[in-house]
Amino acid sequence: MSRNLGKDFSAAQEKEIAKLLGGRVQCNSGGTRFGGGDVHTQSFFVEAKLPTKPQSSFSIQKAWMEKMKEQAFEQGFFRSSLAFRFEPDGPDYFVIDSRVMRELVEYIEKENNI
Repeated sequence: MSRNLGKDFSAAQEKEIAKLLGGRVQCNSGGTRFGGGDVHTQSFFVEAKLPTKPQSSFSIQKAWMEKMKEQAFEQGFFRSSLAFRFEPDGPDYFVIDSRVMRELVEYIEKENNI
């Protein structure tokens, strides 16, 4: 019986993101019509993507972003992020839209009295 390493890598990535953000992994996130989002926090819907072998580049598809935003909205989330890696066990990078970026900058500058 062969194992699906892609699913193993994805599960590990999702667990790490959930731990980092204080969220929870969504079981079978892609397996239901109205599901989606690999990790949910109180305020964020996170979709995770990664390659099965190391890559020097990683293409973000517009369709992923559109689907993520649609599924997030359907589930009552107003903030979403696409997490990706360049290699299966590498660090995560997060893609956010301009509204969330503005919120992040405002929060950091307020916290640091800038």
